[in-house]
Parts: sequence; C-alpha cells; structure tokens
Amino acid sequence: MFSGFANFNKRSFSQLSEQEILALAISSEEDDSRIFQSFAENLRENFPDTASMFTEMAEEENEHRRWLIELHQEKFGELIPLIRREHVKGFFYRQPEWLTKTLSVEKARKQATQMEAQAYRFYIAAIKQCTDASIRKLLGDLAEAEAGHLSLADDSGARNLSDEAIGKEDAKEKRDFILTYVQPGLAGLMDGSVSTLAPIFATAFATQDTWTTFLVGIAASVGAGISMGFTEVASDDGVISGRGSPIKRGLATGIMTTVGGLGHALPYLIPDFWIATYLAIVIVFVELWVITWIQHKFMETPWGRAIFQVALGGALVFAAGVLIGTG
Repeated sequence: MFSGFANFNKRSFSQLSEQEILALAISSEEDDSRIFQSFAENLRENFPDTASMFTEMAEEENEHRRWLIELHQEKFGELIPLIRREHVKGFFYRQPEWLTKTLSVEKARKQATQMEAQAYRFYIAAIKQCTDASIRKLLGDLAEAEAGHLSLADDSGARNLSDEAIGKEDAKEKRDFILTYVQPGLAGLMDGSVSTLAPIFATAFATQDTWTTFLVGIAASVGAGISMGFTEVASDDGVISGRGSPIKRGLATGIMTTVGGLGHALPYLIPDFWIATYLAIVIVFVELWVITWIQHKFMETPWGRAIFQVALGGALVFAAGVLIGTG
C-alpha cells in the first residue's frame, strides 16, 4: 500500500521541464560520481588498477556535473530544483552507497557498465524532450561520453585497465575467496562429516534408538562447529598469512562443520531405525562426494588423490563407530 502511494506521488519523466531535466541530470551525475569514488576507496588496497579506473570515472562524472550546472546557471539562474531519481516514475535505480561496499571487483565493474548504459539511455530520452539548442547539444555530448564508457568497466579492460591487470586482480580475488571461505569451509565440512561419524553411528548401533542417536548427532555437530569456529578465529588473524578476516573464516568453518555433522544426524528423526540408518549412510556418501568435488574444483587436488583421502578417512571413522557401537 505504501509503495503504491509513493509511486502515485512521483512525476512522470514526460512531465519534466527542461530545467527539471537539467536538475535531474545534475543530481544523477553527483550520485554516480559518489558511487564510483566509493568503488575506488573500497578496492584501492587490493585492486589498485581497478580503483584508479573508478577514480577517473568519478572525476569525469564530476566534470559532467559542472557542465550541467554552468548551463543551468546560464539558462535558469542559480537556484537548482531539488529533483532526484526517486522522484521520477520508472527512473533507473541505484543501490545505496553502503551496499556497494560489499561488491566484488568483478561485480563492481559490471555495475559500473550498467550505470553508464542507464545514463546513456537517460540522455537520449532527455534530448527528445528538449527544444533548446544549447541544452540538446550538451545532452548529446553527454550521451556520447556515456556511450564511450560502456566498455570501460567491463572485462574488456579498456581505459587504463589492461587485460594483464584485470587477470591479476581477478586471480587475487579468486585466491582471497578460496583462502577466506573455501579452504576454512572445506576443513569444517570434512571435520563435521568425518569426525561425527563415529559418535553418531556408535550411538545408533549401541542403542538402536533413533531419538537418542539424533540428540547425540545434534550435540556432536553443534559442539564440533563451535569448537572448529573458535579454533579457526584464534589460529590466524590473517594479517601475515593473507587469509582474510578471522571472523569470516571462523564462521565458514563453524557453519560447515555443523552442516557436515547434521547431514547424517537428521535422518534419525525417522522413527524406524534401519530406514534412518540406511538413509544416513547414503547421505554420508553424498557428503564425501561433495568434499571430493570441492577439493578437486577449488584446491586443484587430483581426482584420484582426493577420492582416496576422503574415502579412506571416512571409511575408517565409520568402521570405528560401527565396531564400537556393536562391540
């Protein structure tokens, strides 16, 4: 209801006067410059080449803003109407600046390209609505400038961003992702999937009580997750190793450890012992296969070695649990 009321109070683009179109263009260029500068600041430490590109783009947007303000002063005086994107129906949306801080370098480049494409379409539409020759000329010049930027932030590496620079930055981003999330998460998944096999299946075969087995499985999984998470946080602050935030690594490790254990604990919610056990065994095989695939995909471990390591470890722990439970 409130969204519809807000849209009702917006102006249609076709209703805007030439002065309002200039004012909208000024505020849009201000916003885009601020967003590009935010990209630059967020990426400067790890991706300096892309940061330099965004700084240059921010400066150009500021230059466009100055041109627009000068023309507005000439045509309409000093007082610029307060009109922004959110005041116009169907006008393109920009993410809040605080949300752009979480974008990866690749997504930041893609968003910048999208922003330039949207600005180009805006200027083309604005030209059709204006009759003043000097306004039409400036809007046309800005449209050409935006059209020339459409490939500047994409993977083609135009402007001062070479293919080599993009390759290095993308490789670093991939490495950071692996070190911060994949490697700790994989360690947690392996620990949760393998280390909980023994207590869960020992309890299952010793009691043949599904509810008791489920409770032991939940306790083992959550406890292992908390332990692994805190251990990861305390083991490395990431400053020297370059493995990223210890909090992020700890969360990745703890969550994946818990998930690994819960996978073969949840089947014991089924009252029938043998159905629950057979299902848990199938899930164990799925978990071990997922671990093997992650090792091969992200850690570049050969298939043979990954299968041998994971299968052997899982089989030994599973056997230990069954033997202890039936002993």
